[in-house]
This record gives sequence, C-alpha cells and structure tokens, in this order.
Amino acid sequence: MKKFLSIILIFSILTMIILPGCGAKDSIQNAEQEGSNGNKGPTELTLWTFVGLHGNLYEDAVNRWNKTHPDRPIKLKVTTYPYQEMHDKLAMALQTGVGAPDIADVEIGRFPQYLEGTPQLADLTDLVESDRDKFIQSRLEIYSKEGKLYGMPTHGGAVMAFYNKEILDEAGVDPSKIVTWDDFVEAGKLVKTKTGKPMVTIGRTAFWDFSTMIGQQGSDVFDENDNVILDNDRNVRALQFLHDMIYKYQIAVIPPGGQPDTEEAYGWINEGNVASVIMPFWFMSRFVSYMSDLKGKILVAPVPVWKDGNIYPTVGLGGTGTVVPLQGKHVDLAKEFLYFAKGTPEANIEIWNVLGFDPPRWGVWEQLANDPGDNEYTQYFVNGKDIFKILLSSTEGNVYSLRSNKWVPTANSLLATQVLYEVLETNEATPEQALKKAADELRREIETGE
Repeated sequence: MKKFLSIILIFSILTMIILPGCGAKDSIQNAEQEGSNGNKGPTELTLWTFVGLHGNLYEDAVNRWNKTHPDRPIKLKVTTYPYQEMHDKLAMALQTGVGAPDIADVEIGRFPQYLEGTPQLADLTDLVESDRDKFIQSRLEIYSKEGKLYGMPTHGGAVMAFYNKEILDEAGVDPSKIVTWDDFVEAGKLVKTKTGKPMVTIGRTAFWDFSTMIGQQGSDVFDENDNVILDNDRNVRALQFLHDMIYKYQIAVIPPGGQPDTEEAYGWINEGNVASVIMPFWFMSRFVSYMSDLKGKILVAPVPVWKDGNIYPTVGLGGTGTVVPLQGKHVDLAKEFLYFAKGTPEANIEIWNVLGFDPPRWGVWEQLANDPGDNEYTQYFVNGKDIFKILLSSTEGNVYSLRSNKWVPTANSLLATQVLYEVLETNEATPEQALKKAADELRREIETGE
C-alpha cells in the first residue's frame, strides 16, 4: 500500500512539473503566432483603386513598412476596379455603412460627392499638422472640408509640355524658343508645313487644355463663393484659342479616344503622329508605361503662357485623394500607413521613383532637382535628369488648382458633352454661345438643387 501511495505521489509531482511546462510552451507558440501586435500574423488592410499603376506605389510602401515595422506587419489587399464601378461601389458602402475598404483612392472630380453632409471618412488633418507648409496647399484644400483634410493627395499635377524632339528637329523648331502660346502657334505652323503633322492634341472628352488655359489666367468654372463664372471673358478667350488651333491655324487635332489619356491615344502618339502633348506632369508615367517607342525622343518643357493676362505659369490638374472610411476595422493603422505611403518625404521620393509623378510635398522638388536619381523616368526623357529643375522654374514652388465643389461633376459633364463637342468637334457653336448655354444650365441646376 505504501508503495502504491508513493507511486501516486511521485506521479502527482511529475504532473505538477510537466503540465505547467506544456502550458508555457503553448503560450510561447501562441505568442509567436500572434506577434507583438496581438494579431495572428500580419494585419490585413484592404485598398480600392481605379488606377492599376497606383497599386505599384502601395505595394512598394507595404514592403518598406514591414521592414521598418517588423512588430506590426501589414498584408495589403489591393483591388483595382473600373473608374465608375469603384466610385459607385464606395459611395454605396459609405451610405449603407457596409462593405467599405480600409483605404480607397478617390478621383478629384468625384471627391466632393464624398464630402456631402457629414463625411463618413476619417479626419486626416493630424497627419499633416506638423509640416503642412511643406505640401502644395492647393492640393490639400481640394480634399478638405471646413478646414479638415479627408484625402491625402498623390501629386501636384503641374501641367507641362511634352515635345517630340525628333519631329521638332525635322521642322527646324527650337523648343527653348517656345515661351508664349503665340510662339507655340508659330512653331506649330512650321511643324505642319515641314512634316505634315499636327503640333498638338486637344482633348474633347476631357478638358486638360481648357482647364490649363483658364487656370493660367486665374479663372475657373466657379468663383470663391461657388457662383458660376464658366462663361466669363477669360474662359471664352481660352476656348476660342483652342478652336482656332484646330480650325484657323490647323495645327491641332482631337486624338483617337477623344483625349490623350486613353489607350487609343497612347498607340497613336507612340507612332509619332503628333509633335507635342500638353498634359500634367503625371503623364510621364503614361509615356514610360505605354509609349516605349518614344524613349529618348520626348523632351519635357514648361507649358507656354499667355503673352498678356497670364497670372499663373502652370496649373495643377487631375488628382487622387486617398481616403480612410470610418467603418474600416483598422482606422488608426490605415491612417498611419497612408501617411507612410504618401505623406512622408521618403514616400514622396518614392511617388517619383515608382509612379513618375510630381510629389505633393513641393519641398521634395528641390531635393530631386539636385539629385533626381536614376530611374526609368530619367532614362526615358531627353532631359530626364533636369525634369525637376524645369518643374521648379515653371511653378515657382506652388501650383494653382481649380476649385472643387459638389457641382464640379455636373460642370464637367456639360463641358464634355456640350461645350467642347459643339465647339471643337462639330464646330456648330461659337465659344461664347456654348459657354453661355452651359453656364445658364448649370446655374438653373444649382438654383433648383437638381
């Protein structure tokens, strides 16, 4: 009996020793699986975008984040949707409170839609409080409401001139002599005479050219009080000039696809069918990605200015404000990652290296002017190493942007479907007639609230 009790006692002691050991081992394994952030493995964030190229920037940011934050790794699921589908899907998710991603890109023209009422987006103001002056102010303002920032900008969007140097050389045109729009027309006449090719594309389904020319004059579609000024004299002047380049001087054409930023236009431009494209800085990414045959032939230069009445040397066009929906599961982490991906000086250098965009932190421009690095963009363009020197000289450290409000999508639709169609494509209306008609319609819609 004593022997049996001794065995029981020994077994009990062994059990007391072994079981806590097993429990400790299990705890260590669980801790290793969970990581110090308390989650099992990386935290998954979802991101929606409508531009496939943007995904490259975020993937690059995730790799950098995980190297610098090994205790808080992220797994990013990027989904690229067609433009309309993504914006409609996001709007529905925000309205219903169900299905929104952690992070989403929103195109500048659609952004006011998401600011109506009480925005269901995280306030990002704190992300830029300490160094707000280092950003292009107009780029922050267009994604803000009542002093609160709701979208992180992606670029400055400064409009530049992209010249096919091979065509200009054939025509005997020195691009450095093109300073004003009058100079541009004279150069275009030479190009047309010597090569038979048009000098420039003009958008009809998008209004890059029109917006550039009214913005340079300090004009807009709306004034500071959101009154419609679409039909003012400066806007008429700009549209008349575009009309004349097509019909009077015959040096401009509407490209395939209706504007330069389309697949049809990429192929056509790549074949050397036009001497120049006037587009925002970010169009460099389109050249590199879709027009490989023009490598070593495209020269970047300041956009021409008005001989008189010019207020701003260039204008910031296009844009994507990246948002963090409030219904996301990881709002604070999403905000922190978003700033890491797009807000820091290092991130802005990567915006240039990965996407070929002019970063929204204009303070980075000077750094890149001194050392633009060696990437596919500096290698593609004739003067690739000097691109940021040219950018600084043509913007004076800031970029003017057209105003943004909830009526901008309506105004844009009127411009594309009525104004530019009737004036530039069919030549059925004068600029003054078309702008007056559209402005009156816009005023009626705003007055009735429809």
